[in-house]
Amino acid sequence: MSNGFIGELREALDNGSVLTGPDIDSRYYHDMAGKSVAKPRAVVRPRTTEQVSALLRLCNREKVPVTTQGGMTGLVRGALPNANEIVLSMERMNAVEEVDVSAGAATAQAGAPLQKIQERVEQDGYVFPLDLGARGSCTIGGNISTNAGGNRVIRYGMTRDLILGLEVVTADGTVLQGLRKYVKNNTGIDLKQLFIGSEGILGVVTRAALRIFPAPEGRQVALCALPSFAQLISFLGMAQKQLGGELTAFEAMWNEYYRFTVERVKGLAVPLPTHHPFYVLIEASGHVDRIQVDLEKLLETAMGENMILDAALSNSNASAAAMWRIRDSVSALARTFPYAAHISFDVSLAIDQMDEYEKAIGARIKTIDAGAFTIVFGHAGDGNLHIDLHHEHTPDRRDDFESLVYQITSEFGGSISAEHGIGILKRPYLKMSRTPEEIETMRTLKRALDPNSILNPGRIFTM
Repeated sequence: MSNGFIGELREALDNGSVLTGPDIDSRYYHDMAGKSVAKPRAVVRPRTTEQVSALLRLCNREKVPVTTQGGMTGLVRGALPNANEIVLSMERMNAVEEVDVSAGAATAQAGAPLQKIQERVEQDGYVFPLDLGARGSCTIGGNISTNAGGNRVIRYGMTRDLILGLEVVTADGTVLQGLRKYVKNNTGIDLKQLFIGSEGILGVVTRAALRIFPAPEGRQVALCALPSFAQLISFLGMAQKQLGGELTAFEAMWNEYYRFTVERVKGLAVPLPTHHPFYVLIEASGHVDRIQVDLEKLLETAMGENMILDAALSNSNASAAAMWRIRDSVSALARTFPYAAHISFDVSLAIDQMDEYEKAIGARIKTIDAGAFTIVFGHAGDGNLHIDLHHEHTPDRRDDFESLVYQITSEFGGSISAEHGIGILKRPYLKMSRTPEEIETMRTLKRALDPNSILNPGRIFTM
């Protein structure tokens, strides 16, 4: 890097957009859990796509690595800068630029928080259905980079299914103008799909055209207690048949998750007793009167066939929100345990293997630490489990636990990352879910679009 490089950056953008030395706040090199890394060489906060292009053009010329940051809510160390990297923060590019109800589309800059997008489209009677617990902090650019899933995948799909078009800046500063507000576009390779889920290693997303939908008239939520995972699977099948397109969410919680959450996290409602083996949070949305009748009928039928043991049905928006807070209190629950001895896993596998998988992990982690235990929950309707592993007495055995859990995941033919991405933390285990040929094809794409490897280097794989 030439001696005048930082000066060139300030000249190409503006002086206030480039932070160095003591002006760099610690939030740019701390992750969601408070983990710290070395302070970056500089933090650049562009306001426009043109400024992003200018930054990358200069960094590519000097072969200076760049880490792109959004809301810093990631869990795989994908946005924390490596030594000597420049941080590209999208925090100033946070506008929701347009809501076009005729096209069913909203256009937003990459730094726009997810909740800001949700609230803006709600003003026009629409919904952007991507939803997750970090909605107030995570950004749409980060959601796109990891192909985020969340609570409503069973009805609306992953982030990939909600993107109509993208504007992307590649490593050499080239701007790909792909903001198209229509679904059908068979004009060759769908370039936007290269960047969704690629964790910023192929290009920087600057703006996105998002699919939005007319807001359902109402929603009905129920919390159900179940005697076994086999009955949970049967209940899911019944819900899919009886509710059809009304089924918005089907969230599973093992006993430990529900019990620990309502006992340890302050201010939560306790709709059901804590002794049942499994709990399901089910949501239906649509016409108010119809979904209430349909959900009540579903619960009555399931109760009559002994699929569920008990149920609490929301009677207001407030009670529905109170039930959702139980499911959304993942981070709050984690903070009640020693963080150094806590590992979060995010996996996908066939739904009919989840129970056996969970039991295998629960038994085999005892070979490392007899006191270790797991807290399990997830989006069972789309095959995604989250596992929080606690090993208070063996904080130095993190690598052993990670290797074991990912080995078990591989044995079950699952994916080591359902929605959180690979980043740096899961990189050693990528080979357990992807073949050598697949990984090498990813490297081929990286070489073609970023030959100097300046964009998020070391994430997902090494070159």
